[in-house]
Amino acid sequence: MPDQFKLLYTDPTTSARRGRLQTLHGTVETPMFMPVGTQGTVKAVTPVQLREIGTQILLANTYHLNLRPGSGLIRELGGLHNFMGWDGPILTDSGGFQVFSLAKLREVREDGVAFQSHLDGTSLFLGPKEIMAIQADLGSDIAMVLDECPPWPCSREACEAAVTRSKRWAAQCLELAWENGFLAAGHHVFAIVQGSTFDDLRREAAESLSAMDFPGYAIGGVSVGEPEPEMIKQVAATTPFLPVEKPRYTMGLGTPPQILKMIALGVDLFDCVMPTRVARHGLVFTPDGPINLRNLKFRSDPRPIAEGIDNYTARFSRAYLRHLVLAGEMLAGTLLSLHNLHFFLDLTAQARAHIEGGDFGPWHKAWIERYEAGDAQR
Repeated sequence: MPDQFKLLYTDPTTSARRGRLQTLHGTVETPMFMPVGTQGTVKAVTPVQLREIGTQILLANTYHLNLRPGSGLIRELGGLHNFMGWDGPILTDSGGFQVFSLAKLREVREDGVAFQSHLDGTSLFLGPKEIMAIQADLGSDIAMVLDECPPWPCSREACEAAVTRSKRWAAQCLELAWENGFLAAGHHVFAIVQGSTFDDLRREAAESLSAMDFPGYAIGGVSVGEPEPEMIKQVAATTPFLPVEKPRYTMGLGTPPQILKMIALGVDLFDCVMPTRVARHGLVFTPDGPINLRNLKFRSDPRPIAEGIDNYTARFSRAYLRHLVLAGEMLAGTLLSLHNLHFFLDLTAQARAHIEGGDFGPWHKAWIERYEAGDAQR
């Protein structure tokens, strides 16, 4: 798929990259954070608000949307973009992680995964054919292959089996995407590199998937319970063996410092539910670390959450926002989610600017040092 991803700048002291990804529904400037809209909505935030804070691409979930309301219904209503009122790019996760998390309800087979719906116990099956058909129904700009996400910790034998199975499923997904015209129409399909904590298995998976020439690549099986140093190590063991000219996506993480560390390792795309999940409990992000607005010291604080994060939430004081949280008002979830998402989006925008400026290396280290020093004081 020529010219769908263009590498614009590289940082002189790290592996950070500044790129541009073209999709059917618009351009994505990378590095970029993707707000998570699992059920076809980013919790508590409207599409208009997402645009106002600089969102360029959203993530939705194949597994959940196929269970409810069903991919066929979404197709009948014009596809996921029309269904949820979002006209920008959408990446859909294939559901591999959700199936992984349903360990007591699923059976991994060579041709796919048989499982019971977590909603009503209905017996279901997802294989490469089903996964690609669902994502075609949704009209995803970027579709993910079906993979098996091994748990942490896991044995080498179990990990080898998962890597082998995931590679086979990836090849089948790619073939199906060509056969049904999905790729020819301009959609993307990303492969997913597994390998748990085994560096050689990650390299093997990355190299074999790279040889298949996918439009993009994801690093999966991270942030599944392992310590942060191990998580960073897994990403570092993978990115050197992915094609330079293709976008790279680390799935399901992370904190602001983790995102900057992974940008430094050459990752282009990120997603995480953290910004909206913690917002619903009163936790918000600042350049000096996260703060919990439930704390008494914010009771009469007239300041906005953070200077320089200019959005609708910025007009309200910490004192008022704390009041909303303690009163259980729905508006608290909206305003705090809006701030947190904007914080993550602004962080990746700053990263892009510093990669272009050639000083990402020292800037990101200083940013992390300030953030973590502030966090330690709370």
